[in-house]
Amino acid sequence: MADIYYDPDADLAALADKKVAIIGYGSQGHAHALNLRDSGVQVVVGLREGSASIVKAREQGLEVRSVEDAVAEGDIVMILAPDQVQRTLFAEQIAPNLKPDAAIFFSHGFNIRYGYITPGEGHDVCLVAPKGPGHKVRATYESGYGTPAIIAVEQDASGNAWELTKAYAKGLGATRAGVIKTTFTEETETDLFGEQAVLCGGVSHLIQAGFETLTDAGYQPEIAYFEVCHELKLIVDLINEGGITKQRWSCSDTAEYGDYVSGPRVITDDTKKAMREILSDIQDGTFAERFIADQDAGAPEFAKLRAQGEAHPIESVGRDLRQMFSWNKSAGDDYEEGHARR
Repeated sequence: MADIYYDPDADLAALADKKVAIIGYGSQGHAHALNLRDSGVQVVVGLREGSASIVKAREQGLEVRSVEDAVAEGDIVMILAPDQVQRTLFAEQIAPNLKPDAAIFFSHGFNIRYGYITPGEGHDVCLVAPKGPGHKVRATYESGYGTPAIIAVEQDASGNAWELTKAYAKGLGATRAGVIKTTFTEETETDLFGEQAVLCGGVSHLIQAGFETLTDAGYQPEIAYFEVCHELKLIVDLINEGGITKQRWSCSDTAEYGDYVSGPRVITDDTKKAMREILSDIQDGTFAERFIADQDAGAPEFAKLRAQGEAHPIESVGRDLRQMFSWNKSAGDDYEEGHARR
């Protein structure tokens, strides 16, 4: 049974005399900085010169410094830059400016698990990973609920790393919902596997394959989109509320029966074999090496695969149909604007 901690198990007093340097102000960075600040924690945000986020952070009343200066002030340094950027950022701007006993925090264990970052022995190395995007982490905090998180300690130099980690999670609001104890290795490997085999890779390619099957058979693309993509959110919401059993209970008997007899024809023993191979590539570092090598080369494979995905016919059909969804319009507009700028 997993160790799960709630508000009574964590004490914000562990952060009373600490200043937290949040490095980055993206999706997670803004949520961490604002939630901690609103929990009474001293926060400074570290950003590169010229970053568009400087104005955003200052508008929220946050103290903003260069990365180097923020690190030098931080008793806790939370690194929230993209995985592929972290090792260079750490080597060039963070490590030379760390206090001798500063704690180093991550929200994903990638760089520690695969050895791209190796902090010195005098530093606590901790992980607090909210299980939700940054805007949800912020919104649930403001609503008084909180987003669940997982926590880990890789290196306990101070002898107080677990108390510090739980306090940080409480400052985020995560202990309101519950935080689960794990390890950097378990967090990294299961996170990558979930993304690749199910949540991102598995689901997106299943949707595309379903769309292709229907349109190749002569059905209207718009109808195919509704049946294999649009309704997926309704199904996932039901699973989130009450598990797969509630999802099946909420659907028609026809749908439930079809689930039982046809699901195993799609997800076969060969699928599970491929999943085991994906997990093996994650465990032995093959995936990490491929990803980092491509990033170091300027991400040509990443760019090619992204372009191929965006050119799939379901994307153009979906863009047109989503204009029909009044409840989705603002989110869609925000995405399209950001997408055009990328």
